[in-house]
Amino acid sequence: MAPSHEGVVVRHARREDVHTILQLIQELADYENEPNAVEATPESLLNTLSFAPSGLVSPDNTTQSTGDPISPTRPARCLLLFTPSGEAVGMALYFYNYSTWRAKAGIYLEDLFVREMVRGKGYGQRLLGELAKECVAMDAGRLEWSVLKWNTPSIEFYERIGAKALTEWQTMRVEREGLKELAKRAG
Repeated sequence: MAPSHEGVVVRHARREDVHTILQLIQELADYENEPNAVEATPESLLNTLSFAPSGLVSPDNTTQSTGDPISPTRPARCLLLFTPSGEAVGMALYFYNYSTWRAKAGIYLEDLFVREMVRGKGYGQRLLGELAKECVAMDAGRLEWSVLKWNTPSIEFYERIGAKALTEWQTMRVEREGLKELAKRAG
């Protein structure tokens, strides 16, 4: 039997959610044994995430936000999950990718996180389900993500919901100084 999600709200993040997003990112880093690895700040998230329209209006801000379109400098979006009491307890931070073989867009899930105190309530599956709905609506080729090899609880959860491990693929990465060096080689 599926867990009840009555009263649970999943929505795209708004600018006013930036501190919540950063807190969830830090909690994810703590869970992954990398508590000092987070370089994100409220300002950097505000400048790089694509936010949904905001309903906040104040004396200093009398115009409703129309949201931010996806762009090279704002490539990612974030879904937040709120409990019936209104507490943000989960997020799915993602961006769009592309399958050349299928000639279709897809979604790459950069980070999925549900606070430990509410795990087992179906919230992770709900967030993934919302991304799957978006994939279906856009006729996407796939929903894809990576998981740390030591994270057995997450791997088992993903397999239970139908995800398949791509054991024949190896993740590759160039970052920081390596990016600058590689760019120099291009002339």
